[in-house]
Amino acid sequence: MDKRDKPQHGQPWWFWVRLVLLGLILTTAITFFISVPLLPSGRVVLEVGDVAPRDIRAPRRITYESAIRTAEQQQQAEAAVEPVYTPPDPNLARQQLERARQVLDYLSAVRADPFATPAQRRAWTVAVPELKDLPPASADIIFNLSDESWNRVQLEVLNVVAEKMRQGVREDALARAREEVPALVGLDLSGEEATVTAALAQKLIVPNSFYDKEATAQARQQAREAVPVVVRTFEANEVIVREGQRVTALDLEALQELGLQQSRTRWTELAGNGILSILGVLLLGFLLARFQMDVLQEGRKSLLMTLLLVLFLALARLMVPDRTVLQYLFPAPALAMLAATTLGAPAGLASSFLIGSAVGLIGDRSLELAAYATVGGVVATLAVRRTDRPTVFFWAALIVGLSTMGVLGAFALFAARPDPLTVGFALVSAIANGLISASLALAALFLLGPLFDLPTTFRLLELSRPDQPLLQRLLREAPGTYHHSLMVASMAEQAAERIGLNPLLVRVGAYYHDIGKITRPSYFIENQLEGSNPHDQLDPQTSAQIITGHVLDGLELARRYRLPAFIRAFIAEHHGTSRAGFQYERAVERAGTPALVNEADFRHRGPRPQSRETALVMLADGCEAAVRARRPTTPEELAQVVDEVFEKVLQNGQLDECPITMGELNAVKQSYISTLKGVFHPRLAYPRNLTK
Repeated sequence: MDKRDKPQHGQPWWFWVRLVLLGLILTTAITFFISVPLLPSGRVVLEVGDVAPRDIRAPRRITYESAIRTAEQQQQAEAAVEPVYTPPDPNLARQQLERARQVLDYLSAVRADPFATPAQRRAWTVAVPELKDLPPASADIIFNLSDESWNRVQLEVLNVVAEKMRQGVREDALARAREEVPALVGLDLSGEEATVTAALAQKLIVPNSFYDKEATAQARQQAREAVPVVVRTFEANEVIVREGQRVTALDLEALQELGLQQSRTRWTELAGNGILSILGVLLLGFLLARFQMDVLQEGRKSLLMTLLLVLFLALARLMVPDRTVLQYLFPAPALAMLAATTLGAPAGLASSFLIGSAVGLIGDRSLELAAYATVGGVVATLAVRRTDRPTVFFWAALIVGLSTMGVLGAFALFAARPDPLTVGFALVSAIANGLISASLALAALFLLGPLFDLPTTFRLLELSRPDQPLLQRLLREAPGTYHHSLMVASMAEQAAERIGLNPLLVRVGAYYHDIGKITRPSYFIENQLEGSNPHDQLDPQTSAQIITGHVLDGLELARRYRLPAFIRAFIAEHHGTSRAGFQYERAVERAGTPALVNEADFRHRGPRPQSRETALVMLADGCEAAVRARRPTTPEELAQVVDEVFEKVLQNGQLDECPITMGELNAVKQSYISTLKGVFHPRLAYPRNLTK
């Protein structure tokens, strides 16, 4: 019975063709609108190194943080930091001083060998690793000095090495340190002694301060962080790039901040937008298939959904790019309101997410604009869930304005230097957007309702007015049926509220469900006087033809008075294919056997209820008539009558094509029992003769 709990199989081929065609149209439209500008704009297609075709001026005053200038300043500050070296290592200095003593002792031993030739002494000297590059002249002087001079040289070498190592020798400045050695040699030495001392000390000095990579990186990072953010300001009409100049990265940054730079359309970008569009349309389809399948099944609803999305995408392409305040006036909430009120809340939510994503992509992939449009649409959908009063739209406008202001305020706090004037205009635009969206949705509903034959609030309110010509005729010509319809409407409306349906639609449908009885009002019991029933003079077939004919008469009147299709459904389906039982029993009684009676002549032509709304009217119609006919005297008897009506409808299969659950039926039954108790409650029997 409940189609929503069963997989939807066996859809006709044209269903899939229509669905694929609309999906392709929507995908193409989304890809086109997020990729291609519709109007000429003030943007320029420039990249670094291009020559400016004209003077490009700032359209407004702007102050922004220049990432390029800041990076340049940070690089300069980093480059100014000297490499960091470890402090001179005293242990290494002591080790090297000890090594110097060993070398000098070795040279003293070579000097003391009386049998060594000059060539051998020279060879033994350069065999020392530190002295392998010692000039031959210096080696010859070592062995030609007197012992007294050599002693002075040894002492001075040790003094110079100790002094220099104590000062610290950086590994990158070893050559310079060795060049400074001659200046440290004592002036009381002779020329040859000073030369040998300098030569030996230079060879015996080694680095004891080394490059510290981590400390250097930390110092440079601190220097980068100490650089303040560089702010650039352009006054309105100030030239950013002059004609004929090559565009630099700094120029391009300013153009982007002002929204004047447009990148070249690349095939990769177009393909990426196409992929995102396909994913968005598929997600939209999955959401509707899961939560609101009727939008996909009914051609007019799926066409309306596609049309609304395409129109608002085109409007977004016109309003969002190259704009400052106008982009915040894009009425994304109006789309959500229209989708929610004409198609349902799931359609409103799904369209909000789709249009919000598209707006973000159109607005240079702006997360702020995407969140702004999406939140506005979602809030609008939730705020107009009940649309039985026009004032709902204006309350929704206020809620939407406040929520979108919150979004813009949050993003303004993210900015390091927000412009108070720009933020103020944006916040005012958010409030204006809510009002514009509500007004646009109200105006569009007047157009879309008749165009797509949709049960909009305003059409329903207009049809429910007592001065409607058809309702006036029903009141004058069939007053009993009129009051019966009011009772059915009250019952069905309360039940619709209980299970989450549109109560206004159910109430208006109930007003018109028996409109066909205007044609022959006296043949229906609620319009008859006691003891006067024209069916008593008719044969059962003719009587049944009149009873079942009120549905056809109602449809003819609905066509003549141009009632919408959603109202005609209540007229056609409120009896389904049920049987005129009393007339059928009379016919069987006359014929003597059911085989001689054609049952089809006594059945309504239907169809059976296709929606939960028409099912509610069918059940309310049957319950009200049964209770009025049987006049139960206790609440238990009344509940039993309602149970019998529900059981009969279910057993006859009248709800087999209706998407209603057993849980909803139980809720509807309890609602009807409660309503009928208040109307048909037992009354006290007052005495005939009352004394004052």
